[in-house]
Order: sequence, then structure tokens, then C-alpha cells
Amino acid sequence: MAITSGILSSVLSPQTVSFLKPYPSSSMLLVAPPSSANLRMVRTVTCCATVSSQQQEQRRPRGIMKPRRVSPEMAELVGASEIPRTQALKRIWAHIKENNLQDPENKKIIICDEKLKKIFGGRDRVGFLEVAGLISPHFLK
Repeated sequence: MAITSGILSSVLSPQTVSFLKPYPSSSMLLVAPPSSANLRMVRTVTCCATVSSQQQEQRRPRGIMKPRRVSPEMAELVGASEIPRTQALKRIWAHIKENNLQDPENKKIIICDEKLKKIFGGRDRVGFLEVAGLISPHFLK
């Protein structure tokens, strides 16, 4: 159940000010503010929903945050048989950084070692944008 709270805000709104009429002369560029008789008070109520802490605790991870079973090759690299996709990518990138597997001339290219070749279909070199797509088959349904 969401808790709603109303926030009351006030805005001054001129009733008689026209923005379409140009001033008749340049001497009237400095105009005094409209008198209070020309202003009216407008009140609006804004509703916002807040989620209680109980609902946040009950919420289960969904999508890429949900742990999924992985293939044995992926489990060997990431160290878990069930892992969220986001964490798997973090661990793969940690492996790449630890073992200095980026091409020194072009950091966008990953030079695969034996563990990465098992995951990336035996390829020797992989672009960093391809990594997310190449790990997809290793997440079992």
C-alpha cells in the first residue's frame, strides 16, 4: 500500500497582465510591479506516492539483477553457479583488468586468455562492446 501525502503550494498569478500587448513607448520600460489588487492566490495540491521500507524489503530483483544459472564455463570464470548478469560482467571485467588483457594500443580490444576463449566462442580478440552479447548464451533459462 502506497502512502500518499499532499503538498500545498502557493503561486501568485496576475489576472489582468497581458503579454501580447507591446508597451506604447520606450519610456515605459521600467514598469512598477502590478498592485496587489491585480494578483490572486492560486493554490495547487501535488500528490506524491512514497514506498514504505517494508515494500522495499519485499521487492525481489528482476531483469538483469535477478540471479540466473550459468553454464559450467561461465561458472568457472565468475566463481558461482548462479549470478546476476550485472555481477557476471563485473567479474569478467575484473579478470580482464587483473590479467592485463586489454590491447595496449587500443583499449577497446580484449585479448582473450584460455578462460575467456571458452566464454567468447574461441575468439582470440573481442571488442568491449561485444562482451555483453557474447555472454548471453551462458545464462541458462
